[in-house]
Amino acid sequence: MNMPILTYIKEISPRPVLIIAGENAHSRYFSKDIYKMAAEPKELMIIPKAVHIDLYDKIDIIPFDKLQSFL
Repeated sequence: MNMPILTYIKEISPRPVLIIAGENAHSRYFSKDIYKMAAEPKELMIIPKAVHIDLYDKIDIIPFDKLQSFL
């Protein structure tokens, strides 16, 4: 990534942050990094056996109930 997007995490906080990542996603490390840097309130949800792309269109594993309760 050419843009150091994580340098702006303090502009988001202290707004609530929900990070959802697939257990087997190649980008899971990025979600964990963001979670560590974010201020409270924050939540990290790992979807078992999912990869990054699964959370775009596999509606049977997308945590709609969590999204609804969070929002």
